[in-house]
Amino acid sequence: MCYAIPGKVVTIDKKIATVEYFGEAKQAINEFDDLKVGDYIYAQGGYVIKQIPEAEALSILATWKETFFQLHELDLRLSRMDLDKTGIDKKLAVILDKAAEDLPLKEADLLHLLNLEGDKELEYLFKIANFLRQKHLGNSCCVHGIIEFSNYCSQGCAYCGISTHNKGIKRYRMTKQEIIDTAYEAIEKYGFKALVLQSGEDPHYSVDDLADIIREIKNRSAVLIFISFGEVGLAGLKKLYGAGARGLLMRFETTNPELFAKLHPGRTIKTRLAHLEEAFKLGYLIITGGLVGLPGQTKEDILKDILLTKKMNTEMYTFGPFLPHPNTPLKDAPPPPVRDVLKTLAVARIADAKNAKIVVTTGFETLHPKAREEGLVAGANSVMLNVTPAKYSQNYTIYPDRAHSGESLQEQIDETLGILRGLGRAPTDLGVTNA
Repeated sequence: MCYAIPGKVVTIDKKIATVEYFGEAKQAINEFDDLKVGDYIYAQGGYVIKQIPEAEALSILATWKETFFQLHELDLRLSRMDLDKTGIDKKLAVILDKAAEDLPLKEADLLHLLNLEGDKELEYLFKIANFLRQKHLGNSCCVHGIIEFSNYCSQGCAYCGISTHNKGIKRYRMTKQEIIDTAYEAIEKYGFKALVLQSGEDPHYSVDDLADIIREIKNRSAVLIFISFGEVGLAGLKKLYGAGARGLLMRFETTNPELFAKLHPGRTIKTRLAHLEEAFKLGYLIITGGLVGLPGQTKEDILKDILLTKKMNTEMYTFGPFLPHPNTPLKDAPPPPVRDVLKTLAVARIADAKNAKIVVTTGFETLHPKAREEGLVAGANSVMLNVTPAKYSQNYTIYPDRAHSGESLQEQIDETLGILRGLGRAPTDLGVTNA
């Protein structure tokens, strides 16, 4: 299910293929030695993942053509800046006018946006963010799948429901074969083109075990694999990349070193950032970001988190709310207001308008039942669906009462497609760099 639309290769320059579909040109990294101009491919996250026969590609494109342009027109209508500036102060109008014109904003300007509270001001902010998303990235919305294969974790993070603090959780581990079979079904039956493999920091699986799993999934099916196993070490990152992983999902959670130390006893932000930096050097696509609403967090902290995310060449921004779990030390801390999460998504879009993919997290959906709809019109353009077998997914309780718990994968897909169609978004991902 990213339901990726196939594209035709129009040029190849070393490892960069320029791919065209419906008049849109994108670029993708190519690792296929036999790829040539004129071939049709699927791409995810800026990577060519599969070559497909021309007849098959043309059939899919014919099926999609009318729908694609209908969705594109709807998205254009919804993202127009039909703004009434009545009641908007001059400072805000100047800042957002500059943003709409892709003029650089000062940190003080971005901080001003994070501190907005009035309904009229926020409506203006979200519309500008949505306009910039459409202007630079079109109506593409990537839908990744995630397999949470173990809720064992050796870490005592102060907020997380699968940490060592939670003595009441029912622990589980999927076998290698279960993980491989789950991935195969998600790819071959449901059409996913990108999957995240996620677990707690579970020493039961060695790096070699994880590499074997990745290698076997890649041998069976064409898919972009992101890993999310916590801190596996720099040598571990290299081994997993060699096995076929091409993305890393790892939040740094906060740039405030004191807050980080309170959240992660025995860990430092320096080590976390070193993992992310090494992963990027190796060629990984990076998914990272922070938590919004941490106890003691300031708006200045959130802005620093956004700016660091941009600095780290991030492929996808993930900013979700802090959600207290009753069996952790931070059980009594309140979650953030919904508007604080939406403001963070919007300011992230404005800060990196041309490049950022921004995900509406499951945590945000847990906090707010309309998170997808509102997040996607406040600058976001990606969602993740849980493809973990139901008998396990209900126990991956990083926070209580997770959204979509108990829903079948088909129910999640149907709901997601309905939301995307209502907003004029096409569930595709052919890379983000305009050729």
